[in-house]
Parts: sequence; structure tokens; C-alpha cells
Amino acid sequence: MKIVRLEEVDSTNLYAKARAGEGEDLVVTAKRQTGGMGTKGRSFSSEEGGVYLTRLTFYRNFPAAEAFRVMAGASVAVCRTLERFGLSAGIKWPNDVYVQGRKICGILIENTFSGPLLSRSIVGIGLNVNNELPAELSGVALSMRGAAGRPFDREEVENALIEESGKSFPVSEYLSRLQFLGEEAVLVCGEERIPARILSVDERGGLIAETAEGKRRFTAAEVSLRVPTAEGGRILWR
Repeated sequence: MKIVRLEEVDSTNLYAKARAGEGEDLVVTAKRQTGGMGTKGRSFSSEEGGVYLTRLTFYRNFPAAEAFRVMAGASVAVCRTLERFGLSAGIKWPNDVYVQGRKICGILIENTFSGPLLSRSIVGIGLNVNNELPAELSGVALSMRGAAGRPFDREEVENALIEESGKSFPVSEYLSRLQFLGEEAVLVCGEERIPARILSVDERGGLIAETAEGKRRFTAAEVSLRVPTAEGGRILWR
């Protein structure tokens, strides 16, 4: 496994994608991103002090129908990394990692398919370690330093994440770490807001929820999940 460590880059995902033509598995990390990317076109704050890592992996005979295993494995890898440093973490569907009720990590996955097979994945992980977060995110996001009340060795965290993200985990471990099951939420689908109670997530990553129309299955491509949290007398939707 080739590892490239950068001081600064626009996006570790874009860097890995530019190297994909070499046909070699790759890990790229950066101390800072100037154009960090989140899901659904959102930006991701990537100031110095965090760990920004992308893993480029090529596959043989990986069924496309099982591609959710890549997303599930990335979420579990982040949880296991945090646990190595004494923090308890859980997952909000589909792949947000939470500590103390706030998001501590962003994961962006770009898969490439060839017919019925997954040919490669680009898994980008941005983990808040010691980095300062924008003021507007104070109620919904958290860093490891903020959670523990002390700074961490960023390089130690980076090395742990490289190690954990290179492992394979069963989907059952992802399912065991899910949070907010049984709770009321809102599913956002474009301009539509669907009140729902979260029931479960199936083996292929579909969200099973009880709605006014009965039990329904949703995919991460269709909806975003918002769960309410009270803070300072306000209700925040995360």
C-alpha cells in the first residue's frame, strides 16, 4: 500500500482520483484541505489540526449489490479509531459518526462500477481532531479535543485511522453501532419533509422507517436523515 502524506491539498479525494489511472491502491493524507468536499455537494471544513485521509482501493469480483459494505466499513473504522483514544462513538445513518451527540467526522465515498461489479472505491474521511470548527457548527459538530478536553497527537490518530480503514468489517458491526433507532426524525427529500420513526437499516444499507404511509424503505441517495437534539432550550436538527 502506497501512502502519500501532504502538507496541504485542495482535496484528498481529488488527489486520489487523479492518481487512479496508475491502477494501484493508495492512501493519501493531508494536514489541511483548501477545498474539502462533503456529501451532496456540501463543503467540509478542513483546517489544520484534523486528519484528512482518502483511501483508493481497486477490487476484483466485488458484487455491486454489496457496495454498502464499503460505506459501513469506513464508518466502523472511524468508530474504532476513536475508541482507541478513549472516545465512545456511534453512527447516524448512513455514515455520520457521532460523539456526545455531535458529528465528529465526514465521510465521502465515490464508487466506480463495471457492470455487476464494484471496480474501485475512493473513500474520503475527514476527522476532527484538534482543529477549530466554524462558529456556526458549534452546536452540531465536535472535535476529539472538544470531546475529551485535551489535545491529541494528530499523527498518532492519522496512523490509527490508516490502520483501521484498511481492515474489513462485517455489516453486523456497523448495525450494532447505529444510533437513533426507535426515535422520531425527519427525512429530507428535496423540498419534501417526511416525519418518520427510525426502525432499522437492512443489510444493503436501506433505512427502514415508519411513516404516515406505513413502513417504507429509503436509500441514502433519496433522502437525508435529520434527528432532533435539544440544546440551550433550542431544538437542533442534525
